[in-house]
Amino acid sequence: MPRTQVLPVSFEDTAIAFASKSNAELRKMYGLFAAMNNNGLVKLGGGMMKAALKWHLPGTKFLIKNSIFEQFCGGETIQECLPVIEELGRYNIGTILDYSVEGEGSEKSFDHTLDEILGTIDMAHRSRHIPFSVFKVTGVADAALLEKIQDKKPLTPAEQTSYERAHARIDAICAQAHRYGVRVFIDAEESWFQETIDQLSYEMMARYNKESAIVWNTYQLYRHDRLAAIQQACTAAEKGNYYLGGKLVRGAYMEKETRVAAQRGNPNPINPTKAATDELYNEALRFCVEHADRISICAGTHNEASSLLLTQLMQQHNLQPGDPRIWFAQLYGMSDNLSYNLAHAGYNTAKYVPYGPVEAVMPYLLRRADENTAIAGQSSREFLLIQKELTRRKTAR
Repeated sequence: MPRTQVLPVSFEDTAIAFASKSNAELRKMYGLFAAMNNNGLVKLGGGMMKAALKWHLPGTKFLIKNSIFEQFCGGETIQECLPVIEELGRYNIGTILDYSVEGEGSEKSFDHTLDEILGTIDMAHRSRHIPFSVFKVTGVADAALLEKIQDKKPLTPAEQTSYERAHARIDAICAQAHRYGVRVFIDAEESWFQETIDQLSYEMMARYNKESAIVWNTYQLYRHDRLAAIQQACTAAEKGNYYLGGKLVRGAYMEKETRVAAQRGNPNPINPTKAATDELYNEALRFCVEHADRISICAGTHNEASSLLLTQLMQQHNLQPGDPRIWFAQLYGMSDNLSYNLAHAGYNTAKYVPYGPVEAVMPYLLRRADENTAIAGQSSREFLLIQKELTRRKTAR
């Protein structure tokens, strides 16, 4: 069988990467990423923003909403996100609406989050630009309860009732996703209750993934046991005659995982080096593409080498760029050189678009700023690409 002929992908093509941005918007991004290159400024600025919001200083919300919030979030509500959804859609990039409010841990807050997630599924059902919904289990269930179940400790009658309510919320989300044909990601979380989340995910897959991958679990490949987890899940899906959906990420809780493992006297679940994580991530891509008849995957990554590898693996296995079983995803406001160039070449591409009230998504925004500073060269990479495009536009006039 001849190999699939596809458009070459260059993550250096800034004309495509920033086609949606005006010169003024690019200059604004340039200033923001320049600021995020400065670790001290990020920490100082983050502390000042939190304090200003706490004290309700006039103009604080306006400044945040028109700077870091605007860069990394779609809006405060689903409706406010509509212009972003349409703008991304014009470039064949899907939107994954991510309700990024961290719950209070009460039954009332869990019910509110359930309503919000059901709202995103309803919106996805009505929009051709929203290929996935997403939720965190801890948004609808108590983390301490999930941990207790993983530790196989008996639940009190009150805890059992609370867990049954949480289970019902998760089932309601997955049932509505299945009813509307909307794929839904279940996010990965901390290792001390991830097994509980995994089991809930696989239970929902066995129920709702008979025809196609509707429910998708998330695998954090900075954990050295996650490739084995994917392989075991694939075997279980084959035996159970359902499809496995897997979002592959590197991970979000590395420092916390290392610290908690040391505190509890447990082995560190994190790979010893970044190179080991990169190798494991790429090995997971290879395994999933080799088993594309059973596994649908989303490469949730800002890593250019892994993204390029996946395009090459697809070609090697004669999979078209638009194969519905394979997706690429990046966070809104970051790595446009990946998203826009992949979409331009015909690959299924989406952006995670967080939303929620400014005050409530501040923890998310500060993590994004820290992440851009902490990941080696991430802000510098964004900064230099924007600089390159501004220079290109100037010389092209």
